[in-house]
Amino acid sequence: MKVSVIGTGYVGLVSGTCLAEKGHQVVCVDVDKAKVDAINGGNSPIHEDGLVELLQKNLHVRLHATTDLSAAVYGSDLSLIAVGTPFDGTGIDLGYIKDVARQIGAILKHKESYHAVVVKSTVVPGTTDEVVRPLLEAASGKIAGKDFGLGMNPEFLRQGEAVKDFMNPDRIVLGGVDERSLDALDSLYQYFPGVDMVRTTNKTAEMIKYAANSLLATLISFSNEVGNLCTALGGIDCNEVMKGVHLDKRFSPIQPDGSRITPDFVTYLEAGCGFGGSCFPKDVKALIAHGKKASLPMHILDAVIQVNNEQPQQVLRLLGKHFSSMNGVRIAILGLAFKPGTGDMRESPAIPIVRALRSQGAHVKAFDPIARYEAEKCFNGEGLIYSDSLDQVVQDVDAVVLLTRWPQFDALPDLLLGMEAPPVVIDGRRMLDKRRVTRYEGIGL
Repeated sequence: MKVSVIGTGYVGLVSGTCLAEKGHQVVCVDVDKAKVDAINGGNSPIHEDGLVELLQKNLHVRLHATTDLSAAVYGSDLSLIAVGTPFDGTGIDLGYIKDVARQIGAILKHKESYHAVVVKSTVVPGTTDEVVRPLLEAASGKIAGKDFGLGMNPEFLRQGEAVKDFMNPDRIVLGGVDERSLDALDSLYQYFPGVDMVRTTNKTAEMIKYAANSLLATLISFSNEVGNLCTALGGIDCNEVMKGVHLDKRFSPIQPDGSRITPDFVTYLEAGCGFGGSCFPKDVKALIAHGKKASLPMHILDAVIQVNNEQPQQVLRLLGKHFSSMNGVRIAILGLAFKPGTGDMRESPAIPIVRALRSQGAHVKAFDPIARYEAEKCFNGEGLIYSDSLDQVVQDVDAVVLLTRWPQFDALPDLLLGMEAPPVVIDGRRMLDKRRVTRYEGIGL
């Protein structure tokens, strides 16, 4: 199948590259010529494990990038819209979606063959049918479901695991305005045998995406609230509490041979310093705003965001147990990205924590294996010092604050063993064995 992917961000580039690996002819489209040139040169503008290798393997064979939207749409059977939908405080900003819909519509006006337009960007329920469709029809003079296809195909990609998730999906959701649109999406995913497919309406497909992300975000905030209560009561370790919860066979089923299946999702039932990234905060806030527009307050999701916004304060509270003032305290921050496997710092808990420490006079240095470039943009002029290794960042500090679960940080206890006066460790992700750290504080402990 010939596919055009509009937008070469996290979703677009991963989707386009993986579809090419599956055998489709793919052209990625972006208005940013620097991005297009980088992709055509075999370089990825984003960090994702395995992406560069797949990009270089398929480049100029089944994959290339261009700034020419018209040529891409004319030369393809199906277009995936994968542009950004940022949250502007009151709802998601559909500016990019609208622009692309108008442009594709104008191109379809002169295209004789059938073409399917599929929204892959995360958009609130009703957007594809009530916003994208009218724009396409007005610009093309054609009718969706009759003259061209219109679908919605949400992504379920974890940053840091996106290539693996795309190539080995747990489900594929196909929304369509009619059967022919759905059949076009079936053809797109014909190389994914055995995967559960959900064929539904565009509006339902959009809601599935929001419901999935909101549930996971709710699990995180629930776990953090339980962890905070464990701390307040004293004498309880939230890690042990959640381990006991995980052993419920509805969460970790027991197989006939007595062994257990431990699903990845139980990691969301662990206390920490809060969630971040480009999906969970934005999607939960967007659903809250969408509910209000429908005159339905989203009480649970409001609480999810409130708990998450307050969670970085738990890290500052733990530091406050050891220092009456942050002024002059030397602190090492381990991890700036919102999660391991990515350089993305959007909504990272590290941002409010670092800024609070700097505003209180602390001397802060940080190490992140990937996110330094993003951090330099984020904290420009704020006095954050960057280290090049774990060993370097923990030298001559009073406290170490762990904020991202990078596997490299497993080596921290051994590094601290040789120190005469080891710093206090604030484990914001509860990834370390508390028994191996002399001076240890952890969320939910």
